[in-house]
Amino acid sequence: MVIRVVQWATGTVDIHAVPAIAAHPDLDLVGLWVHSDAKAGRDAGELCGGPPLGVVATQDADALLDLGPDAVCYTANSDLRPDGVVDDVCRILTSGANVVSTSFVPLLHPAHAGPGILDRLEAACQEGGTSFYTSGIDPGFGNSGITIHALALCRDVRSVRMMEIVNYATWDNPFTMFEIMGFGKPDPSHSLLLAPGSTTLAWGPVLHLVADAIGLTLDDVVERHEVLTADEDFEIASGPIPAGTVSGMRFEIVGKVDGEERIVVEHVTRLRDDDAPDWPQGDGYRIHVEGEPHVDLELKLSSDLGDHNHAGCLATAMHVINAIPAVVAASPGVKTVLDLPVYSAHVTS
Repeated sequence: MVIRVVQWATGTVDIHAVPAIAAHPDLDLVGLWVHSDAKAGRDAGELCGGPPLGVVATQDADALLDLGPDAVCYTANSDLRPDGVVDDVCRILTSGANVVSTSFVPLLHPAHAGPGILDRLEAACQEGGTSFYTSGIDPGFGNSGITIHALALCRDVRSVRMMEIVNYATWDNPFTMFEIMGFGKPDPSHSLLLAPGSTTLAWGPVLHLVADAIGLTLDDVVERHEVLTADEDFEIASGPIPAGTVSGMRFEIVGKVDGEERIVVEHVTRLRDDDAPDWPQGDGYRIHVEGEPHVDLELKLSSDLGDHNHAGCLATAMHVINAIPAVVAASPGVKTVLDLPVYSAHVTS
């Protein structure tokens, strides 16, 4: 059975999704939704830097859903419109199309994404006879995904630390880098990401998902952060970083039980490799489990077509695209990685 798929948006992750869906032997790209007037009416393949695919981009959501797709790969930006993402996804699910998504990352574990969200999504799934699944690289496979599988090696688990240590200098995404994360701003109070509660909203569901996997109930989640400021002016792919402005950040989201730190997500984000030498060093994703036995894993991404940031965007798209057959085959409802069977790439050569 070939699964008919609509791709929803063409941003930094989405441009990888279009050619990947088209190349997947079990999937058929039948439509593409775009936000921009300038993109509407253009061929999907050409929009994403490749050869024509014979699929014309449109802003007409009703027309796409009228195609009766089996699935929608929803990767639209969610930074300032989380409610809009939930509205869109519920509409798509109700229409009869399954949804895989990388948007609004708390939906990795919808029970902890906010009041009423899980109930809305579940009701839409039941009405449409569809399933919904969110993942990516981080949040997603780079932390909770590999951690849950690694914990199957343990008899006892005392603590879990999931880390991303990445240089973001080559990521060309000015809005996220400057307006959301707050790089290039004079003070961390200008960072939406570091505002109280923001990192808990985004990565708290990762803590709860891992806790659920091992039968642990967290009774408190706290967050910590520190920033680095630039000692001189310099440039990154997204734009200028003036001297004295935020040029690096380290934050933690900590899940506690009875006051003890049990599950932690830590991010170390640099724009220059030599900055903050006292912060953890590395390049990628790192899992450390204190238990019996102890477990240490390290994941690095690279690409023949770009650097680690290119590879990370591609991996984000692929972790949900490769899940589409399992999500379509699943019983109706909201799914997490704990609900789906093990899935992998499906290539023809």
